[in-house]
Amino acid sequence: MTLPAGAPDITGRLAILAGKGRFPVLVAQAARDLGHDPYIFAIKGEADQDWSGFDQCEISIADLAGFARDVRRHSIGSVVLAGGIGRRPDMAEIRPTWRSLRGFITALRVVVSGGDDKLLRFAISVLENEGVKVIAAQQVAPGLLGPAGPLGRVRPTKADLADIKAAATAALALGRLDIGQGAVSVGGRVIALEGLEGTDSMLARVADLRAAGRLPAARAGVLVKLCKPGQDERADLPSIGPGTVTNAHAAGLAGIAIEAGRSLMLDRDGVIAEADRLGLFVTGIAPQDEGASS
Repeated sequence: MTLPAGAPDITGRLAILAGKGRFPVLVAQAARDLGHDPYIFAIKGEADQDWSGFDQCEISIADLAGFARDVRRHSIGSVVLAGGIGRRPDMAEIRPTWRSLRGFITALRVVVSGGDDKLLRFAISVLENEGVKVIAAQQVAPGLLGPAGPLGRVRPTKADLADIKAAATAALALGRLDIGQGAVSVGGRVIALEGLEGTDSMLARVADLRAAGRLPAARAGVLVKLCKPGQDERADLPSIGPGTVTNAHAAGLAGIAIEAGRSLMLDRDGVIAEADRLGLFVTGIAPQDEGASS
């Protein structure tokens, strides 16, 4: 889904369904800069930031009835999904509304066996069925989107570009299977694919391979993160932060490539500073030309 440029079309009061990490805070701050007073639905067991400066409530991700009640109570018209969710709800935890009962069998299938993209698409449809508009975080905080081309002092070499192309091809194939968004290539060979464990754990596996001498010492390699083909861009865009750079360095990689305009950089200044400190490149690559870089 390609989203239009420009100011977000926000109806009613804006809410943020907040999971783990700083991402929801950055979106909330951007919303305030736009003149909104966002209401925070802090997901129980997931949200880990201090929301004391915002109107808020804690809610179970499975409590659809509670969500619908609070949407009406606070005149919520639009909602942004932001932050990580590490645990899928158990079917026994789901408290449906009358409107969501029609999709209960679909929910069972998706929760039990669906990939993350299918689950997020279903979640968006449930939220919209409760009368709220789901909008993309990057429409509220466009400054979080990664730009095209290299950032910082380091540029990818010709060998790095070959690794970017190989890892991008693998990441797209992985995305078509709705498994993950990232891949690592070393010396033109794909040696790691992102699964449910996430990017940091994948990089830790690469570091272990490196320490065990399983990777060629003369080749560094790259991490590539891309949107899944056909991904709904209102949720779960690929993202990196300073910690991703640190972990890529620990894995012996030369740098990171992300999809320009369709990936998030959480703390761009921090990412650039860490990359420069460690001597890694960070670059944005074209959505339809995964091996390109400027």
